[in-house]
Amino acid sequence: MSENLFAYILFFASVVTGICYFIDLKKYKKKRKEALAAALKANKDLSRKEKKKIMEPANFIGQVGSVFIVILVVFLFRSFVYEPFRIPSGSMMPTLLTGDFIAVNKHAYGIRNPLTNNVIIETGMPKRGDVIVFKYPEDKSIDYIKRVVGEPGDVIIYQDKHLYIIKHEESEKKHAQLVNVQFMYTDEEEISLGFSENYDVYKESFAKGESHIIRINQNASMLKEYFYKQPGFERGIWKVPENCYFAMGDNRDNSKDSRFWGFVPFENIVGKTEGIWMSLEFDEKDQSMLSFIPKSVRFNRIGGIN
Repeated sequence: MSENLFAYILFFASVVTGICYFIDLKKYKKKRKEALAAALKANKDLSRKEKKKIMEPANFIGQVGSVFIVILVVFLFRSFVYEPFRIPSGSMMPTLLTGDFIAVNKHAYGIRNPLTNNVIIETGMPKRGDVIVFKYPEDKSIDYIKRVVGEPGDVIIYQDKHLYIIKHEESEKKHAQLVNVQFMYTDEEEISLGFSENYDVYKESFAKGESHIIRINQNASMLKEYFYKQPGFERGIWKVPENCYFAMGDNRDNSKDSRFWGFVPFENIVGKTEGIWMSLEFDEKDQSMLSFIPKSVRFNRIGGIN
């Protein structure tokens, strides 16, 4: 239940407010209509404000029931259409930045039970290059966002910071193909006062018509000794099991992803990221109690993502 706590809260809120709404509808609203009719009979010149006041529920049940429609719409929209998420870290830079608010398509990979996340109606499957939100396999109460790198049956090889794939649909070739990358520029980022890191930025592509941006810190260790070791394979080589996916962050040297903890089960996937609906910039050096207040809105980032 903890992994879908907010969905449960909205569900129970919808049930409680719905019960109050229908009790008010059947028992009290009729009395308010009768009171309004009597008031109009006594005074035909009642103002709109006075009419509204008479029709407003005055008791607890009526007041709780008055928010039912709003809560129900929020619950249904969040469960079956789009759900908002906030990017908390830089693991998907430069595609997504800390402070970006993303819209996640909840029906891209199936209509799901909002309480259990089980697929009710299949609508599609993740593809290489998709940016997905999923329940972190080691703690399902945490939502992760990464890019799909490997589909079921793919063999993934990460060596010397190069990504190779034996695609399941091309498994007869039996040799790994280097994922297509194109160097774009070197980006310098200040990490502390007087210290900075250089990142090489590349355009990466898994298929014709699909491309996205990644960045690599050539001076950072691969931390290969911490890679998840799949039984029967060398460290740094993985074969994606059935109904699972291999996911990586675009910020390849600052991302705790499938390289370190394994695979994303399909049942853990929440949805597909389709766009940024708000982007706020915070002062990362601010340690005061007001650090949660954004210093600016990044309007240029609002829109779709790759």
